[in-house]
Amino acid sequence: SERPRTAMAMAWRAAPRAAARLLLGRRGIASCIDPSTGLTEDQKEFQKVALDFAAKEMAPYMAEWDEKEIFPVETMRKAAQLGFGGIYVKPDVGGSGLSRLDTSIIFEALSTGCTSTTAYMSIHNMCVWMIDTFGSEEQRRRFCPSLCSMEKFASYCLTEPGSGSDAASLLTSAQRKGDTYVLNGSKAFISGGGDTDVYVVMCRTGGPGPKGISCLVLEKGMPGLSFGKKEKKVGWNSQPTRAVIFEDCVVPVGNRLGAEGQGFSIAMQGLNGGRINIASCSLGAAHASVLLAQEHLTVRKQFGEPLANNQYLQFRLAEMATRLVAARLMVRNAARALQDGREDAAVLCSMAKLFATDECFGICNQALQMHGGYGYLKDYAVQQFVRDIRVHQILEGTNEVMRMIVARNLLQG
Repeated sequence: SERPRTAMAMAWRAAPRAAARLLLGRRGIASCIDPSTGLTEDQKEFQKVALDFAAKEMAPYMAEWDEKEIFPVETMRKAAQLGFGGIYVKPDVGGSGLSRLDTSIIFEALSTGCTSTTAYMSIHNMCVWMIDTFGSEEQRRRFCPSLCSMEKFASYCLTEPGSGSDAASLLTSAQRKGDTYVLNGSKAFISGGGDTDVYVVMCRTGGPGPKGISCLVLEKGMPGLSFGKKEKKVGWNSQPTRAVIFEDCVVPVGNRLGAEGQGFSIAMQGLNGGRINIASCSLGAAHASVLLAQEHLTVRKQFGEPLANNQYLQFRLAEMATRLVAARLMVRNAARALQDGREDAAVLCSMAKLFATDECFGICNQALQMHGGYGYLKDYAVQQFVRDIRVHQILEGTNEVMRMIVARNLLQG
């Protein structure tokens, strides 16, 4: 069968990293899917900086980071120099002080360059925000500046081997002994685990249920803190994932965020933003995949004419674009609600996470299908977007849990 012959398409085959930079740096985006529509001038500027960074510093290396499982520390530190290490953290401790909508716009743009790396950055940002929001002045000034600059990196430790969706049943215990807590237990599927420096850990200081959970900030090197083997994953290969293990790990009481028993509330408030962040990463992957599909349909010929002339494929491309824009509007609406502190913010974040991660995975998967056999080759970027985005339907609360949250809100009336 005839392969695409344009310079762009051949570049994808021979040097996908260079082609990614060309494609994602392209400004001629169809107006109906333009992600800058409706933004303020300041937001367009944030977005342009993030898109340029994605095109120049991330997309050219995305495939290599995936294949070699490289955690791109120096690239992320370059992003932090642009203010992306603490996007919605207060400026007095090194943050950018931007809104949740600004944050969503930035993560969507960065994710066009490497979804896996951007997703880790979103988790890091959530951790820094939790310390900034719930920590004491001393804790804020001790931890946040080095995290905002990404001199140090953070991990979020909630999930356990026996408690995933049922987070309130977590078993990791923290026994108070004088001015310290002694931790025992383990956390599973921790992004950055073993390679990061700061661990925001949810642990049980009281009785069963959510009111017995507190939040401690641990630092790598503390006696009794260790890590499991590096997990082999379908996607998200530019960030390491390990179990985090506590064996009589001694943590000063001064490292507790908030009061005893406040941990579950802190965790859930962090996840509201985390759901917006991960949905935004899905938007970026889907947007890039629509562009890749658009390009492929234009240059690929079958039965003597370009695939773009096939009405069935035209309709599918139109559906992909429509679902992308609908998901983007839902995510941005939820981001505004969270920023404004609206009563319905948590359920809107759940709806946005559910809809955007489901729809955007479908968009990426359809883009792969449109590529035919080429889409299944690692020379073509679309397959990596499919692999990296799949886990977004699981983490930050599975999409089944998102449905439970929405239904509970509706039925409680």
